[in-house]
Amino acid sequence: MLFYRTLSIFIRQKMSMQKDLSDYRKSYDKSALNEQSISGNPIAVFQKWFHEVEATEGVEEPNAMTVSTIGPDGFPKSRVVLLKKYTQEGFIFYTNYKSEKGQAIAQNPRTCISFFWPNLERQVIVKGTSEKISTDSSDEYFESRPTGSKLGAIVSRQSEVITSRSELEAKLKLLEQEYQNKEILRPDYWGGYLVRPMTIEFWQGRPNRLHDRILFTLQDDKNWKIERLAP
Repeated sequence: MLFYRTLSIFIRQKMSMQKDLSDYRKSYDKSALNEQSISGNPIAVFQKWFHEVEATEGVEEPNAMTVSTIGPDGFPKSRVVLLKKYTQEGFIFYTNYKSEKGQAIAQNPRTCISFFWPNLERQVIVKGTSEKISTDSSDEYFESRPTGSKLGAIVSRQSEVITSRSELEAKLKLLEQEYQNKEILRPDYWGGYLVRPMTIEFWQGRPNRLHDRILFTLQDDKNWKIERLAP
């Protein structure tokens, strides 16, 4: 009797952890993208799209992006970070250089970053290589951060195992006392990365899943090749 009761509980638990999502449907019809109507400079296209996202209601962090790296274990890993600057050279974000992503980049600088803006039914996917920005630029950005964020960057040994949250909070209180009325300098293990793009893909949702995908590929002569990809 106990066996059948245990089996019944197991089956119910297994069924409760299953959900069929095949009926989730959405029609994409807000815009279109074609080669004739966009700039030959992908950064200019990104800037136009970014400004349009900023002007759209309901988008809280338009600069949120997914950063994907290949770790020493050979596995890809993705996480959401915030884009802090973009230029003709590429895209800049900040992190702990000793973190999991920092160690991954040190071993393999090939990086993918992507933006998803569902309110406009758009994605941007960038593949390139990451490199540390200058110490002066990292210092300048660190100085602009709120005090709490500065101390947080110092107290957190990002990606390392810790015993509890109370450990972090206790260390933060000690640092708050230590740096009271003192200048907080950027630690040398924290700073910015520039992702230099090799390809930039712009994805615009379209009806019937026939989405527009325009790919920019950087050529040896530093010009961009523009191609359309099948959805």
